[in-house]
Amino acid sequence: MINRETIEPVDYLAIGHITRDITPQGDVPGGTVLYSALTARAMGLRVGIVTACAADYSLPVFDGITIHAQLGGTTTTFENIYSPDGRVQVLHEIADPIDLSAIPETWRNTSIVHIAPVAHEVDPSLARYFSQSLVCITPQGFMRAWDAAGHVSASEWPESAFVLENSAVAVLSLDDINRDETRIEEMLRSIRILAVTEGAEGARIYWNGDVRRFSPPRVTEIDSTGAGDIFAACFFARYHTTRDPWEAGRFAVQLAAYSVTRHGMDSIPTMEEINMTSTEIINADRQT
Repeated sequence: MINRETIEPVDYLAIGHITRDITPQGDVPGGTVLYSALTARAMGLRVGIVTACAADYSLPVFDGITIHAQLGGTTTTFENIYSPDGRVQVLHEIADPIDLSAIPETWRNTSIVHIAPVAHEVDPSLARYFSQSLVCITPQGFMRAWDAAGHVSASEWPESAFVLENSAVAVLSLDDINRDETRIEEMLRSIRILAVTEGAEGARIYWNGDVRRFSPPRVTEIDSTGAGDIFAACFFARYHTTRDPWEAGRFAVQLAAYSVTRHGMDSIPTMEEINMTSTEIINADRQT
């Protein structure tokens, strides 16, 4: 639901651009905030999104999700082009940046705040303004650059130490950093909990100098779009509930694995999958 007048409190706030994604089947909404918000809603949380887009862009409407949008001239638009040499991602347009002034007062003490840029659109200083919240970050959008033609590539992240020091939990993929393990070590100097996803291999969780790997169940992959965002939302929500990164890792890896067996928005975890995964973790803990 889009609501620009009455802003009710939420449990999970996602900040970043909802995008227009150009696909062979037509334009579809996308972006980390959208997949993460839908996942958080599936877990029973009240969800808010702060975004920016063109005034004429038809934002998606979902029960249980309030979207607060800054309206401007453009909508962030991505296109993925696949070739024998791999994927080329193109950024065609970018919407207005998001800073503290865009965040409704009612949402500034939300329990879980997920900073989720896709193209440097979120003010890095936002991380320090949510002192009452669990500040979580998926920094992929801070680690991208693009050339004059819009071709996207991985880049450095100059503000990483500042943002991570003001965050509790971060999730990124090995591909976000071109599989450069030294960058993981650098980030760990600034944050206590870091999850690194590795596609079909699962994820590794770093916590207070320790690291554990979590392997997913074997599934037949159909579409991995949004899997990393689903992992992140599951991890953040579960960690907020349990304060146990290991349990959050097991939970998120399993649900992200289920997500790749379906296409697009159908990849969002079902209540049955969430309950089943929770039960399996509880039973496994009882046996150890």
